[in-house]
Amino acid sequence: MATLSLTEHQAGSTSWRDYLALCKLRVVAVMLLTLVVGFCLASPSAPDPVLLALTCLGVGLAASSAAAINHVLDFNIDCHMARTARRPLPQGRLSPRSALIFAAILGISGIALLELTVNSVTAWLTLASLIGYAVIYTAILKRATPQNIVIGGVAGAAPPLLGWTAVTGSVDYQGLLLMLIIFTWTPPHFWALCIARRDDYARAGVPMLPNTHGVHYTQVQILLYTLLTLIATLLPFVTGMNGWFYLSGVTLINLRLLYWALKLNHSTEVAVPMKMFRYSIVYIMWLFAILLIDHYGHLFV
Repeated sequence: MATLSLTEHQAGSTSWRDYLALCKLRVVAVMLLTLVVGFCLASPSAPDPVLLALTCLGVGLAASSAAAINHVLDFNIDCHMARTARRPLPQGRLSPRSALIFAAILGISGIALLELTVNSVTAWLTLASLIGYAVIYTAILKRATPQNIVIGGVAGAAPPLLGWTAVTGSVDYQGLLLMLIIFTWTPPHFWALCIARRDDYARAGVPMLPNTHGVHYTQVQILLYTLLTLIATLLPFVTGMNGWFYLSGVTLINLRLLYWALKLNHSTEVAVPMKMFRYSIVYIMWLFAILLIDHYGHLFV
C-alpha cells in the first residue's frame, strides 16, 4: 500500500509541470469563469479591470493551494485509482513535503493579495473556502459520508460569490443566488463521474454514493438534484437579476441537462454517465456565459 513516506530523493525528477499539475488548472479556470461573471454582474457599470485581475489572481492562487493540499491528502487514494494514478505524487515525481510547501506559498500569497488589494470580506471568504475544500471536504467528509460532495459542495460553489463581494464588499442575495446554482449543480455533476468510476472508488475505500447505496439510488438522486438545479437557474430571471435572453438560453441548456439525467435513469449504457459528466461541465460554462451576455446585452442593441 502506498504511504506518505516518499522522499525528496525519490522525487528528484520533478519539473515545473508537476507543480502546475498540483494546481488542477482546468478546474480553477472554470471556477474563475464563474467568479468573473459574479464580478461583472455586481459592477454597476463597466467592471474595473485592475480589481478584476487582482481578484482572479488572489482567488486563483488560493484555489490552486487547495488543489495541491488535496493532492497530498488524497495521495493514498490516488495510488489506487486509474484516473489519478499518474499524478505527480503517486508517480514519485514530487514529495508530499514539497507539495505542501508549494501549497502554503500559494495560499498565503493569494489570501494576502486579496486582503491588501481587494477587501477583507473576499479574503476571509476565500480562506474559508480553501479550508472547506482542502480540510473539511478532503480530509474529513470524503472518507466519512457518501454525502461528502453535497456538504463539501458549499466551498466549491463560492467563486461567483467571491466575485460579487470583490465589487460590493458585502454578501448580498444576488451573489448567494449564483452560489446556490453551483451548489445544486455539483452533486449530479460529480455523482455521474462516481458512477462511471465506482470500481476505482471501491478499490480506494472511498464511500461514494454509487458504492454505498447502489447505482439506481444514485441515478434517482442525480435526477432530483438536476431538477433542483433547473429551479435554481430560474431564480435570476424571477428576481429580475437577468432578463428574457437569459431565460431563453438557460431553458435550452436546461432541457439538455434534463435529457441526460433522464437518460442516465433509464439507460444501462456504460458510456452514459461519462457523457452526462462531460455535458455538465459544458453546461455550467454556458450558463455563466449566458448570464454575462444577458447582463451586457443592452450594449449590443
